[in-house]
Amino acid sequence: MKFRFPIIIIDEDYRSENTSGLGIRALAQAIETEGFEVLGVTSYGDLTQFAQQQSRASAFILSIDDEEFTLGSGLDPIVLSLRKFIEEVRRKNADVPIYVHGETKTSRHLPNDILRELHGFIHMFEDTPEFVAKHIIREAKNYLEGVQPPFFKALLDYAEDGSYSWHCPGHSGGVAFLKSPVGQMYHQFYGENMLRADVCNAVEELGQLLDHNGAIGESERNAARIFNADHCFFVTNGTSTSNKIVWHHTVASGDVVVVDRNCHKSVLHAIIMTGAIPVFLKPTRNHFGIIGPIPQSEFQPETIQAKIAANPLLQGVDAKSVKPRVLTLTQSTYDGVLYNTETIKSMVDGYVENLHFDEAWLPHAAFHPFYGSYHAMGKKRARPKHSVVYATQSIHKLLAGISQASHVLVQDSQTQKLDRHLFNEAYLMHTSTSPQYSIIASCDVAAAMMEPPAGTALVEESLAEALDFRRAMRKVEDEFGKDDWWFTVWGPDDIIEEGLGFAEDWIFRAKAKGKKPSSKWHGFGDLADGFNMLDPIKSTIVTPGLNLNGAFDKTGIPASIVTKYLSAHGVVVEKTGLYSFFIMFTIGITKGRWNTMLTALQQFKDDYEKNQPMYRILPEFCQQHRQYERMGLRDLCQHVHQMYAKYDIARLTTEMYLSDLTPSMKPSDAYAHIAKRQTERVEIDRLEGRTTVGLVTPYPPGIPLLIPGEVFNKKIVDYLLFARDFAKVCPGFETDIHGLVEEEDEAGVVRYYADCVAEAPKVAAARKTPVKAAAKTPAKAAVKAAAKAPAKAAVKTAAKPAAKAPAKAAAKTPAKAPAAKPATKATAKPAAKAPAKAQAANLSEDRTAPAAATPGKGKKKLVQVGSDGPFGRTL
Repeated sequence: MKFRFPIIIIDEDYRSENTSGLGIRALAQAIETEGFEVLGVTSYGDLTQFAQQQSRASAFILSIDDEEFTLGSGLDPIVLSLRKFIEEVRRKNADVPIYVHGETKTSRHLPNDILRELHGFIHMFEDTPEFVAKHIIREAKNYLEGVQPPFFKALLDYAEDGSYSWHCPGHSGGVAFLKSPVGQMYHQFYGENMLRADVCNAVEELGQLLDHNGAIGESERNAARIFNADHCFFVTNGTSTSNKIVWHHTVASGDVVVVDRNCHKSVLHAIIMTGAIPVFLKPTRNHFGIIGPIPQSEFQPETIQAKIAANPLLQGVDAKSVKPRVLTLTQSTYDGVLYNTETIKSMVDGYVENLHFDEAWLPHAAFHPFYGSYHAMGKKRARPKHSVVYATQSIHKLLAGISQASHVLVQDSQTQKLDRHLFNEAYLMHTSTSPQYSIIASCDVAAAMMEPPAGTALVEESLAEALDFRRAMRKVEDEFGKDDWWFTVWGPDDIIEEGLGFAEDWIFRAKAKGKKPSSKWHGFGDLADGFNMLDPIKSTIVTPGLNLNGAFDKTGIPASIVTKYLSAHGVVVEKTGLYSFFIMFTIGITKGRWNTMLTALQQFKDDYEKNQPMYRILPEFCQQHRQYERMGLRDLCQHVHQMYAKYDIARLTTEMYLSDLTPSMKPSDAYAHIAKRQTERVEIDRLEGRTTVGLVTPYPPGIPLLIPGEVFNKKIVDYLLFARDFAKVCPGFETDIHGLVEEEDEAGVVRYYADCVAEAPKVAAARKTPVKAAAKTPAKAAVKAAAKAPAKAAVKTAAKPAAKAPAKAAAKTPAKAPAAKPATKATAKPAAKAPAKAQAANLSEDRTAPAAATPGKGKKKLVQVGSDGPFGRTL
């Protein structure tokens, strides 16, 4: 297969008509005759930028003339230029051939540090151009073949063979697509090579993913070496599957497991699938909505034993006799907080049998000394004595892998080796028998790309770009001054002026003599000294309106509006919170990208100050939500900000995630109610005290609130009620909550439910009993009185569902749910049609049902029933 890797010649006489120019052009012509492309330039120009071409070149030929050697002792400008150029190339690429092309000067005229990096010295006119060309091309071909990792090389060879395909997939190397117009489009879009390389496991020369042999097995062993592991297993359907593989190998039904509450939902799925009993480690959280680290004290065996003793599912169990099967930790958090893994290993080695670090967002850390011991596996680090260490990493998130490329890394302990055959049983359970070979190839290539020195250089560039972005943002803020506003990037107060600085600058420090505490900027409170670190390439941009203490400013700019604006301008971010959004500086980020981000934020500020009409700056969004057309950008920001402030949503969210969550049954047992159809769909007003059968996950931040078997508490219900009301007043900015079911009733009102464990008949009857009593309370009189009010249409809408409400609609508080429903129905539809100005005005009003205009005659009067909720008193 022919690749485009030109041989680059740098000679100031390349286009001259002198002897030197004629000689170098003759060599270039001979190379082109042999089928290789030549790129000729006349000067080094910007050496650093030119050296970036190392990834596109098959060889370099650097020309030097006799007259350029005058000073001797390696001080000549040409020698200094050569040295700098070679250093830049070798910083990323230790193997690309570099030749020097000269007249009479020899190797004795060049210093050793340059000579050792050369592949040859070409003297003008000593050999024919044709012979020299063949010599250089041979080295270039050897180099290009040498950079190909095992599986990718085998895949290239197979695709080049031109074998007829009689096996699946049915498109037979893309031929089937050529028989249809839309298929032709698909073929042209993806190209011949991708479709020819899409083969099945019948191709023996490629090896078997399920058996880890052949070229695939060789690539996995190569990746294990590069990532400092003893074993590596490629996974073609993401780290969600990698996590489940680890768990199904290490955990059995009834096992006690220790889990980061801030874990990915795949780990929670693994808990359900294995039948484990989880004990959760609770992370910290600041009011920006940024999830912080788990305090070091949570990892103490004594603390874990206390959690086991307090778990309702483990009553009667001797906590001290329990040996947790696995500890799973999110490393890093979504906002880039890392743990010192060596500290954790030393604390639980031998107490927990298996340590599992979910490093989906941290595969790059192993390749730069900046990260020290803040990742799972590193060179020259002692392995645990008893605990086997697993790291699951998403190659596609921060490295050069295509979507779903992942792998499992395993490090044996001093006393326990991984049984690969038993591990493969779990691997087979979760791996397709028809894997996508392009994903396998990307795992292979991504690992090869990170082989030092290239990997170190790539990570260093990511760090440098991230720090430059932070400096640029601070420069803009300084220019605006203290009386104006700008976006800030969450992180340490002090950043070095140039370069990378030191990892110490990013490590969380406790208050101690001679040390500046980090708690003032991170907002997580007092943490153990040196236990955590912030990864600089993870940048959380904070918008104005909310401070770190959870207090709202008079004006504010919710992040969801900023990210919608950025998306409309071609800038798509990773994650959005209330007043923050998150971007990553992967190895693919360039200066052009982050500078575009900064200029887009400048444009947002300008449009905000001018209060530009929404129909002009976000026309597509306004077509979907007409109520915003006549609003200005600043007006809309204030509208949403006031809603957040009214319900104190920052504190509500923080308290909700930090609240005590009680399990009523094992996650697997609760989930089994789905298969048995023993579930009940409960409206969110009545969820308190009920047990969920599925995950409940708000986006943002995408962290599950509840897992199957846990009980809805008041704080969670309050949050869900807020989300429902907010969706009515601010459509288009609603919180997406996985696990809630939306259903539209007869009146067109959208209602929200959660699927819960069906209650036993006696319990259900007990819940229904208060309804009869409630029917005789003054609530009935209130409804009748309201029915006589002038607002007839609204009352009809309210009264009808109240009369039809089933008996079981009452929750723990009698008459609460039936009373709340009329108010919801009466106001939901008009609110959706109300002009923006009216909606903004409603923000300051108390959310109570309107009093009847005519209370009635004699002793009849409107009576308020129900209790105070987070949104005022329900009637």
